Amino acid sequence: MTIKRLVAAMLLAGLSNSVLAEQSFTVQDIQVEGLQRVALGAALNNLPFNIGDTITDTTLSRSIKSLYAAGHFDDIQVFRDGSTVIYRLKERPTINNIEFDGNKDIKEEQLNESLTGQKIIVGEPLDKTVIKEVENGLTEFYHGVGKYNATVKMKVTYLPRNRVNLKIEFEEGDAASVRQINVVGNELFSDEELLKNIESKYDLPWWRFLSSDRYQKQTLQGDFEKIRSYYLDRGYLRFNIDANQVSVSTDKNSVYVTLNVTEGEQYTITGVDFVGDLIGQDAFIKALLPLKAGQLYNGALVTYTEESIAKLLARFGYANSKVRTIPTINDDTKEVALTISVEPGKRVYVRRLEVAGNASTKDEVIRREVRQMEGAWLSNDALELSKERIQRLPYIEKVEFETKEVAGVDDKVDVSYKIKEQPSGNFNAGISYGDFQGLSFQIGVEQQNFFGTGNSAGISLSTNRYNKQISLSVTDPYFTLDGVSLGGQIFYSDTDYSSLSSNLEAYKQKRYGFGASIGYPINEYNRLNFGSNYAVNEINSLSEYDQLRHFRAVLMDKNDPDGGYKFTNYELVASWIQSTLNRGLFPTAGHEMVLSGRITTPNSDLQYFKTTFEARKYIPLSNDHRWSFLSKLELGYGNGYGSKDGYDYTLPFTDNFYAGGQNLRGFEARIIGPHAIYRQISTVPGLPNPTGLAGAFPTDPSFDTYLVSPRSTGGNAMAIATLELITPTPFVGEDYVNQIRTSLFVDAGNVWDTEFDLSRYDGLSPTTSQNFNSPALLDYSDPGLIRISTGLSLQWISPMGPLTFSLAKIIQKEEGDDQENFSFNIGTTF
Repeated sequence: MTIKRLVAAMLLAGLSNSVLAEQSFTVQDIQVEGLQRVALGAALNNLPFNIGDTITDTTLSRSIKSLYAAGHFDDIQVFRDGSTVIYRLKERPTINNIEFDGNKDIKEEQLNESLTGQKIIVGEPLDKTVIKEVENGLTEFYHGVGKYNATVKMKVTYLPRNRVNLKIEFEEGDAASVRQINVVGNELFSDEELLKNIESKYDLPWWRFLSSDRYQKQTLQGDFEKIRSYYLDRGYLRFNIDANQVSVSTDKNSVYVTLNVTEGEQYTITGVDFVGDLIGQDAFIKALLPLKAGQLYNGALVTYTEESIAKLLARFGYANSKVRTIPTINDDTKEVALTISVEPGKRVYVRRLEVAGNASTKDEVIRREVRQMEGAWLSNDALELSKERIQRLPYIEKVEFETKEVAGVDDKVDVSYKIKEQPSGNFNAGISYGDFQGLSFQIGVEQQNFFGTGNSAGISLSTNRYNKQISLSVTDPYFTLDGVSLGGQIFYSDTDYSSLSSNLEAYKQKRYGFGASIGYPINEYNRLNFGSNYAVNEINSLSEYDQLRHFRAVLMDKNDPDGGYKFTNYELVASWIQSTLNRGLFPTAGHEMVLSGRITTPNSDLQYFKTTFEARKYIPLSNDHRWSFLSKLELGYGNGYGSKDGYDYTLPFTDNFYAGGQNLRGFEARIIGPHAIYRQISTVPGLPNPTGLAGAFPTDPSFDTYLVSPRSTGGNAMAIATLELITPTPFVGEDYVNQIRTSLFVDAGNVWDTEFDLSRYDGLSPTTSQNFNSPALLDYSDPGLIRISTGLSLQWISPMGPLTFSLAKIIQKEEGDDQENFSFNIGTTF
């Protein structure tokens, strides 16, 4: 900074008219020269006098300081011409652009934030006095992360119109490695025991190539605290780190760390007392207190106690409480008495709740999930529960909240919830033509946040030669303010399952009906749902395989045995849902259990029930939840009740369970489970019939044969278990962490038919046919057989709906299982 000292001008007061005299005078005019960017009025506002004021040389001296303090000028000169004061100013150049070159360890966002703190901002004047300060600060940062050879240089390029470009050049160099860590003064615990849990590593073997021995100052400071905690947690209350030294090698490529400690002796707690205000929760706090007289002092338990009391106070609105433990140490007896001081402070109330970031979802949809009320006291539990409930919505990706103090008030805050939305439904549309399916048209929309109302709605329409269907469903999760939900659906489908891709034994089915449901919240985590359905089924072109014996017996019209089957069912539905998941889609913590049941009423054409149970639990393996472990169990069982014409009702094959595809990855869809069995009656030639053709007579049933179809019929029982390791997705930025999921999985399970008697085929031989596979029957029906696959799964919440990609390997493959090891699904749900 160039400052023209006014003192010299004052000493030469009698030599020039432009020099100020050391006497008072009245200002008749003020002239300012050199202004380009700064307005004249802004410059004059920084002067401590106005025209007409009587001033002295001291006043002029203070005016220079005032102009410099404004931060707009590099050089200031002041002259006096009679009663006129003249300022000649040189403005600071304006920053036109800031460029970074060579920075790898520091992101540009961090650099811009740091420069903003130094008031180095594009469009603002440059104070060249801070350039050296910025260079030194960045260099110090590099030293803190172990790069002692790093240099930082800021270059200034002058441009026309008093502008400058700034370029900060970085030469980071290599980070120094930790060559050795020595602990001096430890006798109770070895260096190995003290250093095994710290983050700073040294002398790593070659096979630990994923670990790093890079020196970082902050990491080392954290390691010192871990060593301190190691002693305090074991009662060594007087433990102290006397000194620590970090020595840098001459080539600046490695560091040596020395830690001098005094271990002291173990101290026993003689008692725990409280002072302050426990807000009436004295008995509760003391009953749960983990610190007891007679036990060794434990620093971790002391910290846990303080945090627990603070959290308890926060539940009752005391968000700014102060809890601290005061030890009274007796060095002679090696005992310590603990006094816990509790200062709740003022109870804090919520003035206003704000919701931001919800571009599609209405505010009321978010607010109805919030359990922290306006006007009520601030509760951390209510805030966290509100966050969980909002984040559990399937159309919300992420939720963060913050509390803001109300200016001028010390007992009120505003709470702001910041929402990040994600795609909340599926959409598909298309038209095509093929030799088999003919003209195909389809359109479907499923939206779980219909027009931002939080209601779920879906409509699907498709038609081609083998499939025609339309369905419409809608659910209002908040039909009442208490969270009672109401939903309904209507549906119609006409499907031909003769397509080989269906993997089902061929038949044609027409199904239509409608239903309604209502749900009741029990508490924050449990919900009961009830419903009823009216459904009509028409089935024809059905192959007469053996598993249909009971189904045919109760439904077949004896006067028209080839006329197909039609049955009407009145269904009652109930379910219980318990969920503590932290997110609606791609959760990483918590659990969910769903138990559901469906039963037809006695006046239905078929009498049966069907139950399913699904449980999944997520266990986070890292603090950021990027690594998580999932265990999942899916069970199902169905059967008939009652009888007709001497035949017991069974679960109709149209409601059977299937496995493969989405729930047992690596196997083809619906391929796992019992397959259709055809019994071939053995015959011998007989006398000619009236037409003249040779007749045939059945022989002994022990000579019969059977065929096993490659197509599945499903079964009435199912069990599938999944173990899944959720991992970070490579090459995916932070913005997509909650939209893309990668995992390694193992799926295991099977589907069985518990009502079909396989012993009827004991001793029979399979028939060879070019259209059928004939593996051993137990391959498909043995309850002890478990199908297993393992592989890699990639899931993506795309703008058009959820998408799943999985690559799986079948590691148990039985005879007759010609399965693909690769599956690809679009528009699936998780």
